[in-house]
Amino acid sequence: MTDFTSADRIWRNARLATMDPSQPKPYGLLEKHALIVRDGRIRAVVPDAELPARIPNCVDVAGRLITPGLIDCHTHLIFGGNRAQEWERRLNGVSYQQISAEGGGINATVQATRQSSEAELMRLAEQRLQRLINEGVTTIEIKSGYGLDLENEEKMLRVAGLLAQQQPVEISRTLLAAHATPPEYKSRSDEYIALVCETILPALWQKGLFEAVDAFCENVGFSPAQTERVFLAARELGIPVKGHVEQLSSLGGAQLVSRYRGLSADHMEYLNAEGVDAMRASGTVAVLLPGAFYFLNETQKPPVELLRQQHVPMALATDYNPGTSPFASLHLAMNMACVKFGLTPEEAWAGVTRHAAQALGRQQTHGQLAAGFMADFIVWDAEHPVEMVYEPGRNPLYQRIFRGEVSV
Repeated sequence: MTDFTSADRIWRNARLATMDPSQPKPYGLLEKHALIVRDGRIRAVVPDAELPARIPNCVDVAGRLITPGLIDCHTHLIFGGNRAQEWERRLNGVSYQQISAEGGGINATVQATRQSSEAELMRLAEQRLQRLINEGVTTIEIKSGYGLDLENEEKMLRVAGLLAQQQPVEISRTLLAAHATPPEYKSRSDEYIALVCETILPALWQKGLFEAVDAFCENVGFSPAQTERVFLAARELGIPVKGHVEQLSSLGGAQLVSRYRGLSADHMEYLNAEGVDAMRASGTVAVLLPGAFYFLNETQKPPVELLRQQHVPMALATDYNPGTSPFASLHLAMNMACVKFGLTPEEAWAGVTRHAAQALGRQQTHGQLAAGFMADFIVWDAEHPVEMVYEPGRNPLYQRIFRGEVSV
């Protein structure tokens, strides 16, 4: 029998989708169970029958479904302006190359972000973040990458830190200064990478503004050699790495990330068997981003079956950004991953809980309903986890608990 104190809070009479792989049923489902929470963590998961008939600080959820809080492990949430009119022009037949030559594309977002004050970026980011919070997100990764100089990369990361202080959500901050070559370094990308490695990365790390380093290794981004320079600079400081790789071409980016034991390799549409083998050996998570695949009307799909066969964890994320995935909905990303990439609903749920936690280096504390894990969980007015995947326009969130406290 579990002992209780006045410091415990209990959610009882629940169907728990624990996402605990040690549980035998799909989704780690447990019927008629309770969560016991103390000091912001789950103290125990017990059958209702073990609870006294009367106990203080107890919430009866009347048979509702409880899942871990959702984790959005890849976003570009902080930026100025938007690119809606560019999208309209592209639909009307104007090429991306022409738009880019006229100052559009990522450089338009860089210019708008640089021109935006910290307060304005904060206001816009709060609105976007609130939409994700309302869907049940309790942990989110936010990248920099639209500043592309020391001052504005720092500004973006400071805003991400302020969001974490003011909102009931945990934020993982990632430095993505190696996102694109800024206009002032046009045709001098090697010089820009030197700035990233020698100035931006060490200066902002010293200030404690991020916890991982990302780079866009792609034929429209940076070469594998340039990306490796960034990873080497990160490794010298003991900083974990991750990579935007194999989205538009196969450059061996997954193998490169894996050589540095990266947390994740993201996008992965052109991932090959050698890359999958490397990721399996290194424990690197594959982060699938179906929003960009859909929005760009791509046809090359990630090798999901091969990732399954090699037991490479597959995470899912919104990739929320103004150019290729303007979707602040993790439910929609889950649906897209099932419809477009062929994931099962259970795989999609693992992708936004247990595997997303691993992609952020938080697999021991986040993404499951189990003793010792953070008390970040959602009570849904639903019977089964598939409901949130099946009907992304409907949000049956009943209660959102962050660190053991009801926040929505």
